[in-house]
Amino acid sequence: MNRRLLWKLCGILALGTSALFWVISFVGSETERQMSFIAEPHQQTLRDWGRTAEAMYRAGDEQALARWLEDLQTSENTWAAVVRSDIQPLVGSRLTDRFRDGFRLGRDETWKIHLYFTENPIMETTFADGKTHFLVLLPQRMRPGTYLPEVRILLKVALPLAVLVMMCLVIYRHVMNPLRQLELATRQFTEGNLGVRVRTLLGNRNDELAALADTFDQMAERTGDLILTQRRLIADLSHELRTPLTRIDMAVSCVEEGIDTQHFLPRIRHECRIMRGLVEDTLTLAWLENEKPSLDHESLDLTDLLDSILDDARYEYPNHHLQVHLPDRAELTGSSHRALAQAIENVIRNACNHTPAGGTITISLRREENGYRLVVDDEGPGVPPEHLELIFKPFFRSSVARDEKPTGHGLGLALARRQMEAAGGWIKAGNRGEGGLRMLLWFPLPNPGPHS
Repeated sequence: MNRRLLWKLCGILALGTSALFWVISFVGSETERQMSFIAEPHQQTLRDWGRTAEAMYRAGDEQALARWLEDLQTSENTWAAVVRSDIQPLVGSRLTDRFRDGFRLGRDETWKIHLYFTENPIMETTFADGKTHFLVLLPQRMRPGTYLPEVRILLKVALPLAVLVMMCLVIYRHVMNPLRQLELATRQFTEGNLGVRVRTLLGNRNDELAALADTFDQMAERTGDLILTQRRLIADLSHELRTPLTRIDMAVSCVEEGIDTQHFLPRIRHECRIMRGLVEDTLTLAWLENEKPSLDHESLDLTDLLDSILDDARYEYPNHHLQVHLPDRAELTGSSHRALAQAIENVIRNACNHTPAGGTITISLRREENGYRLVVDDEGPGVPPEHLELIFKPFFRSSVARDEKPTGHGLGLALARRQMEAAGGWIKAGNRGEGGLRMLLWFPLPNPGPHS
């Protein structure tokens, strides 16, 4: 088995695991980045503090500025100050414009805050002169990342769990959908819907579950055929048994009334013999239909077998001419003496039954490359072309056959075909151009082994 389902599940798990790590990494980094910035209202508060301090400084009211700084530090439980940064380059060094524009003593309120540092950063607002700065230690209430521990739990527990649940759902649906179809089909089959099939419902799927569906369909087809065959055989057998049972019942009634006892007793015996043969043939046919055995364990000589069968036919049909063309020997291995004897006997008896008295039945056996071909020609009325296959169905009898031989049951050729198939051969029927039916029987020779 190619283990396609295993590789599919491995692929799903591999992709799901990769997706899990990627999602955790992406969502974690993106969430942390979003949480690392001061909230907009707090940024606006820091800017307002800077403008207030600059306004007081430019107004020259140092005492008011000092009181304001003291109140701010007390209310926010932090540190704040206004400082100057007079940078003097030494030993001939020169300050560039980029340095002057970008020089800061603290952080701008829009900068990212490192959540993993325990100390809060110092925030700065530079006054218009570029040399004076308002500095404040970021109050704790404004620190971003308040819910970072909860977010970490979500990222480490809830998110992986959600991704794993999604993976499980995908795997579950992938495995359970065909199993549900199988369960539904099995339930329908047990309820009598013998035509239910599963494979077509799975589309282009090609894995172990599709193979299971194929096996189920084969089993359902085989079991359905067996059930229908048994029903048909039982119905046909019950129909065929009605006539001899009716005759026996009438004969028993006459015997009970003392009417011509010596005449009806042989009749009862004859009808019992007919029913026994009918039941035995039906059971044999049912065994061949249901079990489909391979009868290929014996060796025999077809010429000897045909000689024995033809001797019986000459005795049973003394008014018919049997024209026989047989080789001296026709060794056949891997076959069944009993099955072939019954099949050939039924074919020859069928030819004799439909050939009028004084007619000729021609039997010829010849060796071909891969086996033996037996041809049995009769001089009967033949069979309508549309019935050439139907005559091999159990209990089928054409209107001509019923008129010519009303005592038949239509099992002989059906048994012959199944016995030939069980022995590895086949049988076909065709009409002769000059009239009558031609039966072709093929007996294959076993394929030689590689060392034979």
